[in-house]
Amino acid sequence: MSSIYFTKEHELVRKAVRDFVNKEINPYVDKWEEDGHIPLHDLFGKMGELGYLGIRYDEQYGGEGLDYWYDTVVIEEFAKIPCGGVPMAIAVQSHMATPAINDFGSDYLKEKYLRPAIKGELVAAIAVTEPDAGSDVSALKSFAREEEDCFVLNGSKTFITNGTQADFLTVLARTSEDPGYHSFSLFVVPTDLPGFNVSKKLDKLGMRSSDTAELYFDDMRIPKENLIGVKGEGFIHQMMQFQHERFSAIPMAYIGAKEMINECVEYLKGRVVFGKPLIKKQVLRHRLAHWLAEIESLQQLTYHIVRMKENKVDATREISMAKLLAGEVLNKVADGCLQMFGGMGFMNEMRVSRFYRDSRLISIGGGANEVMSDVIAKFSGF
Repeated sequence: MSSIYFTKEHELVRKAVRDFVNKEINPYVDKWEEDGHIPLHDLFGKMGELGYLGIRYDEQYGGEGLDYWYDTVVIEEFAKIPCGGVPMAIAVQSHMATPAINDFGSDYLKEKYLRPAIKGELVAAIAVTEPDAGSDVSALKSFAREEEDCFVLNGSKTFITNGTQADFLTVLARTSEDPGYHSFSLFVVPTDLPGFNVSKKLDKLGMRSSDTAELYFDDMRIPKENLIGVKGEGFIHQMMQFQHERFSAIPMAYIGAKEMINECVEYLKGRVVFGKPLIKKQVLRHRLAHWLAEIESLQQLTYHIVRMKENKVDATREISMAKLLAGEVLNKVADGCLQMFGGMGFMNEMRVSRFYRDSRLISIGGGANEVMSDVIAKFSGF
């Protein structure tokens, strides 16, 4: 089926990424999960050498300059990593913290931050969420006060992936007290400036290998040239950046669900109950079949989105639909597979328990299901 959408060249990249994942990531996942830490500078350095952090970005700034089909291939292969934390950390670097710099940043910002992020020399994080502002981005309180030669940033951010290791943050903050969406600006904030603090590393239900932090800014003086795009338009810039973030989550969902079903089927073939393998139970076979039908539908919607993006058609509505479905399908499969594993599924040593924990985030992060539903309704005219 994939040959309908992917060329021989796409498949060569797929194999190269798969080989990299099997050699440089999968053997260490269990340790990273136990440690609650991925050595991102080391991992991203290796990825940067191979071009995996800048697939779509302009070759002028160290990217590969390839199309969205290549981008999809790479995301699909990273989705096969047997945990959610590592693919998420990678996606933060490639699809969450850097797109706005690429799309709206000055040549200076692209040279100083985008290029080394693509090379894997700098680790990036996206800092939008605050203790009192998650899905309601307009409720942000962090404030960047403009002075003659800089912006002075104060406030806090939370749930920041890569937050304890990041060399720079893409930060959305208020730059005006006026109401409305034109009172925010987007900045590149280096973490080595005075006034930056990691308040604490957060202890999460899932995504255990990925470091997540609460951050605090105390009179940080941000150079004016670190403003991304236009002052006051940061909210708009960030809403566009969210589309890259949400898209990156979708292949992770349908590939992750497929991987879990494959593992579940193998377990059911070997688990004999009342004299027969569990896979012979019609109720379980039909449940698996329904999930596969939903996964296929989600994957085809994703490929439709890629065609839209390749033709420069706004895919906000369709990405929101796919993100909503991805969360619902992934959680359904995670819960159902754990149930099929029975008592073994409740053991932390089993991959299904990790999958169950990790999958829960997709319906929350990057725009909760309820937010996606509101976006779909708005774009549908009601």
